[in-house]
Amino acid sequence: MNAITSLPDRGVLAIEGADRVAFLQGLVSNDVEAAAPGRAVWAALLTPQGKWLADFFIFADSDRLLLDCELDQIPGLIQRLGRYRLRMKVTLRQEPEWLVCVAWPNRPDVPGVIAADPRLPGFAWRILTTEAPPPTATPEDWDRHRLAAGLPDGSRDLEADRSVLLEAGFDELAGVSWSKGCYMGQELTARTRYRGLVKRRLVPVQVDGPLPPPGSPILRDGQEVGSMRSGRDHAGLASLRLDGLTGSLRCGDSALTPRVPDWMHLPAAVGETA
Repeated sequence: MNAITSLPDRGVLAIEGADRVAFLQGLVSNDVEAAAPGRAVWAALLTPQGKWLADFFIFADSDRLLLDCELDQIPGLIQRLGRYRLRMKVTLRQEPEWLVCVAWPNRPDVPGVIAADPRLPGFAWRILTTEAPPPTATPEDWDRHRLAAGLPDGSRDLEADRSVLLEAGFDELAGVSWSKGCYMGQELTARTRYRGLVKRRLVPVQVDGPLPPPGSPILRDGQEVGSMRSGRDHAGLASLRLDGLTGSLRCGDSALTPRVPDWMHLPAAVGETA
């Protein structure tokens, strides 16, 4: 049976106006022009210094763009994006009647704006709708599905003004365009990639013991090598230094075992020792 559930911590931000694509194109990490009916784009908004602020899925719906965002971030996004409108023909508005749902593994037959989750082939389908479909799963089931794949979940896994996109897999997970024009924070993102400056990664971990709270320090031989991020049951994501992907890891009263997913590309030296 296909799993489908609503995500109550997500909401929809509409961007309308003749300049909507050009407006967003100059601000976010991915190619907004690639968004089309049936095809969503995952992108991030960065600080001018290239640090993560928010990420969202961009849908093209008729004469507007619809952003699937963290609900709590929408007011801040409207305020921050609004600073860059200048004379562009753009309006930004929260759409409180719209719901965000997800389904996996198959495309659901429900009303709404539907596109495959662009991060991994065959992973899930994202749905924007005003009519909640009958659920066959829970948000907690979705969280387990996400954690098993090693995919980040916004502010639960990244830190505003601190996290770097390539540490969280945005390159491998199709969250960055390397061929589009300039966008805010592009310089650091490009330098991180081409100079090989990624020093840590957000990786799935198996938790043997109680699930540590987010932010808990992770130790190897008494030295801090990372911190715990989101988790559920005995699985989670952890931000680890590359040299912390091996050895015996402890977090509070629990032992952690990193699990590098197939989609993640690590430096050869790390891969040989992992």
